[in-house]
Amino acid sequence: MKIRLDAIDWHILKELQADGRITNVELARRVGISAPPCLRRVRALEEAGLIRGYRTLLDEKQLGFDVTAFAMVGLHSQTEADLLAFETQVKAWPEVRESYMLSGEVDFLLKCVVPDLQSFQNFIIRDLTAAPNVDNVRTALTIRQTKNEAAVPVEHID
Repeated sequence: MKIRLDAIDWHILKELQADGRITNVELARRVGISAPPCLRRVRALEEAGLIRGYRTLLDEKQLGFDVTAFAMVGLHSQTEADLLAFETQVKAWPEVRESYMLSGEVDFLLKCVVPDLQSFQNFIIRDLTAAPNVDNVRTALTIRQTKNEAAVPVEHID
């Protein structure tokens, strides 16, 4: 079921996405309504699944995770059972922070975050290429991140 959003709902989503720690009172002030209806709207957005959760974004480099790399994975078989089995395996690997099933020449794109190059190499050799159904793996190391917007561009929707 798709929920109908009005301008206030969009504004709430924009504000929460920018600052998930904002108080309900401050959120209500910013969107121009009182606190009780603001809280009801936030809860409705959560219940509808539009707000999936709240998290803290950490600086991986300051925590010792100096390498971000991508692995492009081709599978032998793309049957639904084989795809689900690979997805289950991917969820168990802590090095993989994001995973996307793709169309085209590559079946999966995995974003990996690790402390160093040796850790990435170990993961590729020990885990990824050894996984059942993996046919080939191509990797790319990042040089620098030029954009990191984990948010949905709601500022363009009003």
